[in-house]
Amino acid sequence: MWSVNWRAVLQPTQFLRRTVTTAVSSSTQPSSQSAIKAADPLQPVYLTLSSLHGKKVKDQAVALDPTVFNHPIRRDILHLCAVHYLDAQRQGTASTKTRGEVRGSGRKIRPQKGTGRARLGDGQSPMLRGGGVAFGPKPRDFSTKLNRKVIEMGMRVALSAKLKDQRLGVVRRLHWYCPKTRTLKRRLDLLGWTTGTLFVTGESQVHPALRLAGRNLPGMDFKVVNDLHVYDLIKWRRVVLDVSAIQALERRLSRGWVDVLEEPTVSQSQSAFPLLQSTSTEPRPVQLQ
Repeated sequence: MWSVNWRAVLQPTQFLRRTVTTAVSSSTQPSSQSAIKAADPLQPVYLTLSSLHGKKVKDQAVALDPTVFNHPIRRDILHLCAVHYLDAQRQGTASTKTRGEVRGSGRKIRPQKGTGRARLGDGQSPMLRGGGVAFGPKPRDFSTKLNRKVIEMGMRVALSAKLKDQRLGVVRRLHWYCPKTRTLKRRLDLLGWTTGTLFVTGESQVHPALRLAGRNLPGMDFKVVNDLHVYDLIKWRRVVLDVSAIQALERRLSRGWVDVLEEPTVSQSQSAFPLLQSTSTEPRPVQLQ
């Protein structure tokens, strides 16, 4: 059997590793230019502000958190979230009776031998009509487990995909002045939000007049932001959020982004919407299609 002094064998390797690490760290000091570039904050994403009531908001846009609305697209994460949501929606109430649960006598139908026919037991056999079901369904829970961080990433990916496809809209408030369906339909036709549109509000409940006016319109739905799921963002063709819903989503999904830009045109002391900024000197925002 060979005897090896492992300490003597490993000592040169460790010394070489320390020498190489010291040489690489001394030769790869970051320059001032790269250090400044690494310290630059993420640029916000601007989205044109729309109006449900027809008021003019030409120079208004919303500065969105890039960690929430500019996330890399991950189709695998969307698939996991969609399967997780659909699994939880299954009732799981299908049930059949086994041969032990079917009503009837347990007497043997005919003798084992002497008749020339097949062997049979009682009348509850799965081979007979009216008997039990072999390996049939029973009530069960189809829900699966998915980590909370994966669901949060799926929400970021879904919101970013909607913004990238220009299927995301923002309004100040989701309020309507009357419960008439005709007036709401006329306004939505002008905006192009007729079919496949989901309205999400950040308030505790949907505005009563808006819900009454839109409940008879096909192809649209209203939800609060606390009831919003990743599957909803995948299912609906267009999503319209109000400013309070965006603030709630950013509070829940933000990854520590800090806005160090200039003060917004509409100050917080004068308006209840601090995210609104003027786009006169900013890049051209994305418009909803």
